[in-house]
Amino acid sequence: MSVRIALAADHGGFRLKEEVISFLQENGIAYHDFGTYSEEAVDYPDFALLVAEAVRSGDYQLGILCCGTGIGVAIAANKVPGIRAALCHDTFSARASREHNDANILTMGQRVIGPGLAREIVRVWLASEFAGGRHARRVTKITEIEKKYGGCSGR
Repeated sequence: MSVRIALAADHGGFRLKEEVISFLQENGIAYHDFGTYSEEAVDYPDFALLVAEAVRSGDYQLGILCCGTGIGVAIAANKVPGIRAALCHDTFSARASREHNDANILTMGQRVIGPGLAREIVRVWLASEFAGGRHARRVTKITEIEKKYGGCSGR
């Protein structure tokens, strides 16, 4: 089965999302753009939730989210059980997030990295696979934490 990517951004990550779309199109990678579609101000949790739910449902295998820093969308997406969103601003972290953490959503910040680096991060992230082994045990422990606190509303 070929990978399908769920993609979104807020206004602060709109231009970076457009760069990612160009990369995906150039490489024949299937994706769906969940918005936003302009630089008009929006709330990043709304778009992070769209992608996180699309990945959790299994309709999309992976997701990519962009905002100004990548932090806000990562925090919001990680509230959805089963989501392991990783903020990556370098290729080492991108590779490790897939190999060690089985990350299923990549987040990046438009105000932090440029378009060329973003393309390389996406390339490496998509090319990397979960290594399993000792890492599987740790990902299982993350899932157990989700189960333990899944019903909590936070502070």
